[in-house]
Amino acid sequence: MKKFMAIGLSVLFAVFFVVSCAEKPTAPKAGSAKADDMLSLLPKESFGVIVVDVNRILTTESVDKAIKENKNYQKYLEFVQETGVDPQKDVFFFVGAMSGVVREGAQDGVAVVNLKYDRTKLLAKIQKEQGELAKTEYNGFTVYQAAAKEGKKPVSGAFLDESNIILGTDSAVKSVIDVYQKKAENIWKSESLPSLLKGMNRNAMIWGGFAVPAEAMKKAASQNPMLGAFANIQSIIMSFDYRNQNVLAEIKAMCPDEAKTKQMADALNGFKALGAGVAAKEPLVGELLNKIEIFSAADHVKISASIPEDLIKSLGEKAKVEKAQPESKN
Repeated sequence: MKKFMAIGLSVLFAVFFVVSCAEKPTAPKAGSAKADDMLSLLPKESFGVIVVDVNRILTTESVDKAIKENKNYQKYLEFVQETGVDPQKDVFFFVGAMSGVVREGAQDGVAVVNLKYDRTKLLAKIQKEQGELAKTEYNGFTVYQAAAKEGKKPVSGAFLDESNIILGTDSAVKSVIDVYQKKAENIWKSESLPSLLKGMNRNAMIWGGFAVPAEAMKKAASQNPMLGAFANIQSIIMSFDYRNQNVLAEIKAMCPDEAKTKQMADALNGFKALGAGVAAKEPLVGELLNKIEIFSAADHVKISASIPEDLIKSLGEKAKVEKAQPESKN
């Protein structure tokens, strides 16, 4: 569950990049917003989405314990004091979307963080951590931009209203502003995503999916023969949840050809069988593999797993020990 905590904290640190200035029409309100409300802010051009119910994740018993027992808990408290934002109480949703052409460096991405916050304190924190940011005006909003990192597009952001902050590539941030101001259509007007969204487990803590361009899968398969069985995937949907001290995961790859879905399932089971050698030496790996099930149906192949929290913790502790061993020999 520490990974869940890391997701929540990452959402908060992403907020550092974001600012704007203007009171605009209402949007999902922090504390009462629903996931579908958040999706209504994403642009029609999106080909993929992810929704993280941050509040549910950070308030689970295991994550709460992990936060308080973490060696950096004092820094967490200092962050709360300095910004006025307590991740466990004040951050509710993180939704993200991808758009653009699927090729290296061509995608645009945007995220909307739904939270309760003090704009003045956050601005002060941003100035302290990042220094002055470049800024431009767009339809009544101030869009701030951090310096670009090598090989990546610069990060832009804006305060959308008192409950929502947006960040991402410059064009994607502006597209959310357009949707918010009803100058552009939202994701529910997309040709492909609404039907895909209806098939997602929208009650999970983390869920999402994306349409897969045919040319992208065929190109990947041509470059790596091991991916040949997956060349006909049209879309992928996934969900991750936590229930009764188990992490529940489900991934579905959609394909209209039943023979192809069976071929994919056979390939995945083959990959799973390759892990038998590792499992023979490491029982924990074998236990993990036994929790993974693979099925094929007429229009999809599904990977599902129910993994006990204790098993995840044991794997994590073993990884730490193995990582430390080479260091101790030096």
